[in-house]
Formats: sequence, structure tokens, C-alpha cells
Amino acid sequence: MALFKSAVQRFRVPHQRTFGLSVADGQRNFSDHRYSNNNSENDFADRERSRSVTSYYYQSAIDQAANKPSVRLTPAAILYSGKSQDKSHILRSAQYLHKELPVRIAHRIAGFRGLPFIVGCNPTILQVHELYIRAFHILSEFPQVSDQYVEEDFSETLRNLLDDHKDVVTLLAEGFAECRKHIKDENLIKGFLDKTLTSRLGIRMLAEHHLGLHIEKPNYVGIVNVGFSPRKLIEKKADFVSSVCQTKYGSTPLIKLNGHVGAQFPYIAPPLDYILTELLKNACRATVESHVDNSQNLPSVNVTIAVNDEDFVIRISDRGHGIPSSVVNRVWDYNFTTSGTISDDRLDGGLFGQVMNSSQNSAMPGKMHGYGFGLPTSLAYSQYLGGSLTLETMPGIGTDVYLRLAHIDGKKESFRIYDNKCH
Repeated sequence: MALFKSAVQRFRVPHQRTFGLSVADGQRNFSDHRYSNNNSENDFADRERSRSVTSYYYQSAIDQAANKPSVRLTPAAILYSGKSQDKSHILRSAQYLHKELPVRIAHRIAGFRGLPFIVGCNPTILQVHELYIRAFHILSEFPQVSDQYVEEDFSETLRNLLDDHKDVVTLLAEGFAECRKHIKDENLIKGFLDKTLTSRLGIRMLAEHHLGLHIEKPNYVGIVNVGFSPRKLIEKKADFVSSVCQTKYGSTPLIKLNGHVGAQFPYIAPPLDYILTELLKNACRATVESHVDNSQNLPSVNVTIAVNDEDFVIRISDRGHGIPSSVVNRVWDYNFTTSGTISDDRLDGGLFGQVMNSSQNSAMPGKMHGYGFGLPTSLAYSQYLGGSLTLETMPGIGTDVYLRLAHIDGKKESFRIYDNKCH
């Protein structure tokens, strides 16, 4: 452990705007006004300026919180929790998050501590680790949410934390790619990433739901769209992916929809937003790369929607010549990617360039190209959401991907927005 402590000191993150802390000199500096509910009342800097990253790395507060279980909520619980004229439902939500989020974040810190030494010392992974430590202290030291005015400051703090953590998935992808050769236990890394990514998803869903309660928006209760249309989301993602594909390759397959296109039901769209983007991206990429000599007459990508009382299924079918049997079992592995394996210069290097660079204000990463995180992350998300993600591939023909997700209306058992302890 002393070696790891030394590594934390050694691998300082360069000057960065992360939670108002200066990491270059190893000092915690909570003087950034974005995380103070007011400058006179909540002046963290006076108390904390001399405390270094390593001095609070093993603080008992984190250990105690990491030993607590998280409180699991169902989407139906937040959907039917009800609104009050006096806004007390928003106050109760903030009070729940004030207690719950530090526990969930502490679980993730425990996960980082359990990484193999040489992986945990990677500067990029360490940067994410320190982001979680800072988030823990900011939230656990925030005053009790006792009234509307404190709640407003708490919501602003959540908003800023969400913004500063928006690139965490990309950073993890980069970090694990950098230290890939040092990883011996694939299952340990997969377990860590599955827990970290799904925990992050759960935290963001809870925080964004709370922030959404402040907004009066037709057909929405927080982040729950009570009239969610799979067709509308698929069309939106299809337009985005087609545009990027056209820009990158000079051509793009037509994306056709069929099935229960008129279906509507309550659902939380942000996780599905990411999954659909990744699956459509893969289908379009495979189609273009396998038809280089016939790029102006590409076979279509077909999306089928099927809805029943218990769940809904989205099938994405392409004619991109399938996945070779030699690698089909590896497509679910983190950091495995076929990006760049096609050398034809007409494709300009393969997978969409910066396909995921577009700004997405959701729980999803902004840049995924080439890191091999897209499919395994989609699988982890779908399982977290109480569903499944499977594929059937026919080498030389194409691939069908099946995304199955449970309804959240409370009529049948659904998923819980849970968090796994890492120890």
C-alpha cells in the first residue's frame, strides 16, 4: 500500500479544471465558486487548502461509506413518486441523493483501490480515481439539504459534477488501452469496468432525474419519458450515424424501420441513446467496409421494433459480411476493436474517425472510436437495465443484433438502479 501511496504522489494530474482543485501542487482547493453554496458560508478552502491528495486518500470517511449498502430504486418508484405543489418532492429527492451518492462513489473508490498496482498507477486511470475522490468529498461535506435554497445550491453542485465527469468513460478507455500489455487477469478488469460503468450510469440517472424534476416538460417525470417512442429515438440516432458515415466514407447505407413503429410507453431514454448509436455505427461501418467496390449501391440496415407487455426488442440487421469466427467471441471484450483493420485507402482508415466526438448531454461517453469499449459497454448497460444484448452472425452474409429491455411501468418486475460494492 505504501508503494501505491507513492504512486499517487508521483503521477500528479497536470493542471486541470476538475472540481476547483489544483492537482499540480497536490493541494485540495475548494475555492472554486461553482461548488460553494455561497462564498462566505461554505468556504472549504480555509479548512482544506493544506491537505494533499495523499493525505485524504485513505480517510476513514471513504472506508466507512464504502462499507454501506446502496439504496436500490426502481424506475417505477421514481415514476410514481408523485409531485407536490410546494416542491417538497424535489427536497426529498435531494435529501436522498445527499446520503446516497457519497456511498455509491465510495464503492467506486474501493474498486480503484483493488486494481492491480501497475494498472492503478496509470496516470489516466489515476486521474479518474482522483475525480471520484474529489466528488466524494464535495458531496459528503455539503451541508444538509434543509430547505429550498440549499437544494438549489445542491442541484448546481450536481450539475457541475456531472459536467466534469462527462468524459470518464473515454478516460477509462484510454487508460486501459495504455496499460493493456500489463493486464494478466481479464476477468478482474472486466468485472471492474462492468461495475464502474454501470455504477456511473446509475449515478447519472439519479442525478439527472433530480435535475429534471425542476423542469416542467410535457410527457416527462424527471428523466422518465412517459410517452417514449422507440421509433423517434431510432430515427434520431439513424440520422446522426448516417451523417457521420457519409462524412467519413462518402457513402452510407439506408437505415429502414419496421415492426411496431407506433408503440409508445414510459422509458428512460439516455442509456438506450448510447446503445443504439453504438449498434447502428457498427452496422453501418460493417456495411460500407464490406462493399467498397459497390459503395453507391449499399444494402440497407434494417431495424425492427417488437413490443409486448413485458419487454420490447430492437433488432438491427446488416449485410456487412458478418464477423469472422476467429474473433466473434472477443467482440464483448473491453479494448478489443477491429477499427483500422481494413487497409483500403478509400475507407480513410476505417471506423468513422471521431464518430463519438459529438456532444451528447447524457450518461454516455463523447468519444469511443478505436478503443473497443462500445459493444462491451452496451452489453453492460443492457444487463444493468434488466435486459440482454445478443448477436447472431453469418460470416460472408451479415449480423443480427438483438437488444431486449424490460418495461418500467411497474406492471411487471423491472430493473433496479443499483450499485455493486467492490469488496
